[in-house]
Amino acid sequence: MARPLIHLRPCGAALSCSEAHRSLLDALEAHQVPVEFQCRSGYCGACRLRLLAGEVKYHQEPLAFVGRGEILPCCCLPVDDIELKL
Repeated sequence: MARPLIHLRPCGAALSCSEAHRSLLDALEAHQVPVEFQCRSGYCGACRLRLLAGEVKYHQEPLAFVGRGEILPCCCLPVDDIELKL
């Protein structure tokens, strides 16, 4: 099974997300992509990013408000290839 790719806009980079990553935030940090965060548990919403394409699955439902087209990378993983606006 292919590992999901994380496409970053506007820079165009494509990063892999492996089984070793516990969250999308972990994957972004492993590739040295700077993302603001505080709690790492979906409580504060500081890591909020815009999801342009694809789907993520939350391993823990976030307590922070998540608007349409937004995700909290601290508590989700990509289901398939995704595109994020940074």
